[in-house]
Amino acid sequence: MSQQNDLQRIIESAERVGIELDAQAARKWLDAMNARANDHSVDQDEAHGIFGHHAALLDFSPEQLARFREIGRIVEFFDEPGVVETALALSGSAAQNKVQSFPGDCDYFERINIIAPTWEAACDILARLMREKALATFSAETYQLIDVRFGNYPETVWRNGVEQPAGSPIVWDPEDIRNGYMIVQDAEDRPNLLRWDDVKNDPGWCKIDWIILDPERRTLANASNMLDVTWEAPDGTITPLDGYLDGYYQEVYLDADSHPLFSKLVKQTSPDMLQQYVDEMEKQVRKYTNLAQDANFGKAAKRLYNVFRLTGRYQEAAYLRELFDEPAALLYQINALLKTIQEATLPSSQIRIGEIVDQTDELIMSVIRVLEGEKEVEIVRHLLKLEHALLRHERGEELSPEVAAASTEVLQIVNNFFYSRLHAVPTIKEYIDALHV
Repeated sequence: MSQQNDLQRIIESAERVGIELDAQAARKWLDAMNARANDHSVDQDEAHGIFGHHAALLDFSPEQLARFREIGRIVEFFDEPGVVETALALSGSAAQNKVQSFPGDCDYFERINIIAPTWEAACDILARLMREKALATFSAETYQLIDVRFGNYPETVWRNGVEQPAGSPIVWDPEDIRNGYMIVQDAEDRPNLLRWDDVKNDPGWCKIDWIILDPERRTLANASNMLDVTWEAPDGTITPLDGYLDGYYQEVYLDADSHPLFSKLVKQTSPDMLQQYVDEMEKQVRKYTNLAQDANFGKAAKRLYNVFRLTGRYQEAAYLRELFDEPAALLYQINALLKTIQEATLPSSQIRIGEIVDQTDELIMSVIRVLEGEKEVEIVRHLLKLEHALLRHERGEELSPEVAAASTEVLQIVNNFFYSRLHAVPTIKEYIDALHV
């Protein structure tokens, strides 16, 4: 079948579910992707001082660059000459803001290369860097630390009554980080101290999350920084501290000066890096489309887009690009912001209640603009309850019932929206079905 016929088929599928696909824009994107099929090289945008995989740059709009760089100053780590080298990038929906008009979060990705004489010395430096960063960005009027992922449990323990198997990632709450330890229970229900330094030689998957008050939009958002940490030995050998060097397929790097570090690290990646990335994305699609569990078809659609644009299924990817620009896709952002509001009202947060109430007003207006009929009435009713609870809120009080009710309702509508749109395209439906065989 010709490319024109493929595009027409996608347009017809979009029309069946009420999506007006911009054929001219879709054809322009398809031409750009087909011109570089099987090309996974890195491009530089010298005018804006950014670089990344050519498909990632095609999805990124420099109009948001100043905003992302300003937020990046909160989340980024800094170089230490001769010891620490860094390269900060946008990832996920933040790096695809030309595609996703309503991204839910501000996701960052940072490569951190530690030059040290031994593995243990590199782990010591990472433990110091992460705790210092967490404490330096603990709380202010424009941000609030939520949690830090650092280290793996050395043995099976119970935390707040929940079993934490040996080898599973540790999530540190702000107070845990400030104290430098957390209290866990062993199999005999005896309390034990698990110290930050106890797990530093097995750092695992490292990530920090904050709530931020977006400096440009004056809205609350979740900001995260996922770290890919490597150790450079005296002989120049580079080793990932978590055992895996991540690919670069969905990142836009924000500083051209970090290109030498990026190039040095990419040379160490596996020849199977693309297949490993696709395998991981498909694993997540399988998880988020499992109706027997907590399905999330919005997250599944995002991961499918990443798979399709990297594996030559450009027609399906073009359809998903349009899907994320639909007004109803805004609900995906709203669901993320409901969780953000809940975290912003924690006792340790310095973010003003007035800012949170303003955010809730924006959510209500967004729902009114996007939805019609009974669903609009139902969600607005939940959000009004939430706003009234915020106006009565005292620090330390729980908002869980109101937030949970609104979040559950919105997530269901989001799921229904993305489920119907994904299944409207036969080839996408077949692809999802095949993952569950």
